[in-house]
Amino acid sequence: MIELKGLTKHYGDKVAVDQLTFTVRPGIVTGFLGPNGAGKSTTMRMVLGLDNPTAGSVRIDGKHYRQLKDPLTYVGALLDAKAMHGGRSAANHLLCLAQSNGIPRARVDEVLDLVGLTSVVKKRSRGFSLGMGQRLGIAAALLGNPRILMFDEPVNGLDPEGIHWIRHVMKRLAAQGRTVFVSSHLMSEMALTAEHLVVIGKGRLLADTSMAEFIQENSRSYVRLRSPERERLLDVLHRAGVRAVAGPDGALEVDGVPAERLGELAAAQRVVLHELSPQQASLEEAFMQLTAGVVEYHARNGGGPAAGRRGPSRPAVPERALSVGPPPGSWGTGRQRKRS
Repeated sequence: MIELKGLTKHYGDKVAVDQLTFTVRPGIVTGFLGPNGAGKSTTMRMVLGLDNPTAGSVRIDGKHYRQLKDPLTYVGALLDAKAMHGGRSAANHLLCLAQSNGIPRARVDEVLDLVGLTSVVKKRSRGFSLGMGQRLGIAAALLGNPRILMFDEPVNGLDPEGIHWIRHVMKRLAAQGRTVFVSSHLMSEMALTAEHLVVIGKGRLLADTSMAEFIQENSRSYVRLRSPERERLLDVLHRAGVRAVAGPDGALEVDGVPAERLGELAAAQRVVLHELSPQQASLEEAFMQLTAGVVEYHARNGGGPAAGRRGPSRPAVPERALSVGPPPGSWGTGRQRKRS
């Protein structure tokens, strides 16, 4: 597990992280959300010992990151895909990491094939596109077959097929009993990937809950009804003690009553329904509702005519592998490890 207790970080007068306490547990994908400047990256850096906390503590399986022997076999992280020597090839970049942590050479070839970079193993990383660099960063995170994975914006630069692939990789890692902690601003992707959410704003903890509970607690859920016999339907609902309010397009909206119950009421009185649909906010809507008061950087609407221009993109490397390797501690090649 990753355990944070009162974790705090100051940069001069700036409070980047403020008394964060939460636990990231194995077996599920935990999403780490917050507006720009909320302190997500700083928190992840402190987990990895890259920044020292001003106060509080963070432990990985009860130890500080710096106390871990061969740390890449405990924690695999992607914080900055471009954090590599541009003159090294993809294979040599991973080989240096492998040799520093006692990881077999064969594992380098395995992860390069896994992320789809086998055809460019000898190419220097400075010539990689954003998506290729992201894949190499993911390969480095998986290199030690670690029990804990941390990803900061893992889908950045990936094409739709790559996004679909990394989503299922993270789910499969969690299903193997590993701890998966992922930060992203892409709410639609988080909604498909994460089961649990930790949300922060201005360095403070705002939510630590399941995906379903987060959406339910921070948004309105209701049932939408449409009928060519609108007045009759209103009478039926009124007699049953159900309050309905007018919605768009002549529809009715009902809070706090299951759709099944409303359908049964209409059917009992032979009222024709053209629509009976439960409505629930998206993760993005719930997130915007919760963090409305802690957004640090506000953009203005509008922009010049060049606001939407984009340059040409480079083709991404195709997906190749569907598995992420054996469970922790069972590479099958090289030296075996025994852990308590």
